[in-house]
Amino acid sequence: MNALLNSIIERQTSLTESLIELALINSGTLNKAGVDNIGAILAKAFQERLNCTHKQIQLPPYIMYGTNGNETKQPLGNLHLLSKRPEAPLQILLTGHLDTVFPPDSDFQQCDWLDNRTLGGPGVSDMKGGLLVMLEALSTFERSSLTKHLGWTVLLNPDEEIGSPGSASIIAQQAAHHDLGMIYEPALPNGQLAGERKGSGNFTVVVKGVAAHAGREHHLGRNAICALAEFITEVDKLNGQREGVTLNVGIVNGGVTTNQVPDQARCRFNIRTRISDDEQWCKLQLQRIQQQINLKKDISLSLHGDFGRPPKSLDEAHLSLFQLVSDCSKQLGTPLVWEATGGCCDGNNLTAAGLPNVDTLGVLGGKIHSSQEFIEIESLVHRAQLSTLILLQLAKQPDRWIRHRKQAPRATAQEQSDET
Repeated sequence: MNALLNSIIERQTSLTESLIELALINSGTLNKAGVDNIGAILAKAFQERLNCTHKQIQLPPYIMYGTNGNETKQPLGNLHLLSKRPEAPLQILLTGHLDTVFPPDSDFQQCDWLDNRTLGGPGVSDMKGGLLVMLEALSTFERSSLTKHLGWTVLLNPDEEIGSPGSASIIAQQAAHHDLGMIYEPALPNGQLAGERKGSGNFTVVVKGVAAHAGREHHLGRNAICALAEFITEVDKLNGQREGVTLNVGIVNGGVTTNQVPDQARCRFNIRTRISDDEQWCKLQLQRIQQQINLKKDISLSLHGDFGRPPKSLDEAHLSLFQLVSDCSKQLGTPLVWEATGGCCDGNNLTAAGLPNVDTLGVLGGKIHSSQEFIEIESLVHRAQLSTLILLQLAKQPDRWIRHRKQAPRATAQEQSDET
């Protein structure tokens, strides 16, 4: 076992070079070409190093709403499923996302060494580094004598950073056919694991009013921006009214020019919840505010969106898995504990589907979702060693972790014919 784990150390330079290569390819969620480029590179690497099967799945488009209320369909990148030994008694689902939050026109497109142990760059922590950790761990595990006891599926989705709207159903489908989940989001800023997570919902509000000349006929107009401002104010007042619930308006736009009463406006906002009952409370409050605004003459406010990720709580199965991860980390000399966090990820989706999972097995770094994102470069090796050890320990006692689940899924109609 020690020889296997030590062999990963020799891969530090190669892992670093691969990370820089991936980070220099823009893969903002709505940059389908870039996301698909990353997916193709990784799918090829997984197949070459792991001799696994591969399925590529085209996802439905992402629906967005303009200030006029019209739908815009944005194409998403392809989802990749790679698997090996579906007949093994214990089945593990490993997931990671191909997309980042940085669009093609972002100023943050390059990698820079901040010091000899710290690399800055788009997606180096969230989560291109994590994807390489996953690949390295599986490659190392496949050289062990325990492989026959454990089968695995890797799910690489292109839309996690926008809440996984296109891939959520496939994540749930795969969860039903596996015993445990391992997700490669970056560690918390202090290097620890995320435990309980808040739920999340994304919403869009579109307000329509009546346009008019701002000077001659201002009295004939109905200002959509002012109505939206009232809605936003009322939404913001909900903060602090229910424990753990936060509402954040993140995008606001509307109008055309200052000499016209604006007849259209839009905002997008996010809600975080602590328990499942929070969702219904939030929906009732939003409906109340919506009805209040719609009482205004010639003002129409429509609400779009929903809660896509329920809160993640830790049951006995989760705690047992966390204990295993903690024990493995102690063996490597880096003890880990879990902490609650307000962030959410596909670990929420897996938990909702009934699959126990650990969702911060990726690299150490920080300042994700900002132009100061960085990775502690040695964590590529350290975290690959951790995941390898976890897989080895699971394979040693497969019966302990097997849960009641369905048979392996058949290919869906959306899956392309390039299975290899």
